[in-house]
Amino acid sequence: MIPDTPASDLATGTERLLLRVGDQVAQLTFDNPAKRNALSLDMARALPDILRRLERDPGVRVILITGSGDRAFMSGADISEFGQLRTSVDDRAEYDRASIEMDEAWAALTKPVVAMIRGYCIGRGMLTALQADIRLCSRDATFAIPAARLGLGYGFSGVRALSHVVGPTAAAYMLFTGQRLTAAEALRAGLVNEVTEPENLAARAHELAAAIAANAPLTIAACKAALRELRKAEADQRTDVVREMVERCDKSADYLEGQAAFKEKRPPRFEGR
Repeated sequence: MIPDTPASDLATGTERLLLRVGDQVAQLTFDNPAKRNALSLDMARALPDILRRLERDPGVRVILITGSGDRAFMSGADISEFGQLRTSVDDRAEYDRASIEMDEAWAALTKPVVAMIRGYCIGRGMLTALQADIRLCSRDATFAIPAARLGLGYGFSGVRALSHVVGPTAAAYMLFTGQRLTAAEALRAGLVNEVTEPENLAARAHELAAAIAANAPLTIAACKAALRELRKAEADQRTDVVREMVERCDKSADYLEGQAAFKEKRPPRFEGR
């Protein structure tokens, strides 16, 4: 089990990803500051294993994702690699496989993900932020998807994720124009949940992550599963799976603990069982 007290820095397989775990919260930091935290291929290859480790670990209840420094959450994919890695058919296939595996690992997470966004959140950075369940940003954050200005194809899953969050009209505006949204515009569009002053962002994000970590893990997992099913076509929704998860909540020791804590007027101590 990944230790949760005191905070521990863990290996990630690349120097461009930092992982720190403490008090049931795992903070994953994109650390490529020379390129405004752009997602490189080594980062994309390392992420699936990291996410699977965090998913398996009962000592981690919340995953907080952010970018290193104050200039960017993630400025996009590392375009400087495209000439070498996305030119030939074989190279493109390998690059796409890494991207697909990474996206599948994000999608498989049952634990809540909070994004802490400062500065640029562009292109692949937007896709990464959309993997989070809750997004907080500072007033100096900037959001955009410039694929149409670069001649890049933007996959169906990315369009679907964006449209699910902001709606098809706002998604069309962002995708067709490539124009940037301010933090205030992102809040109005529903792209982020909260906007704070830059100096308050980290404290607020950690406060929120701690509050979620203190809540019942089985309940949160069931709610996240229901939200995931809602994104599917009605014919494909596995409501039976969600129903079973809800039933598990109702039969859990945590449910009894929640009732006891309420009666005794004390904070509950949930164990996820």
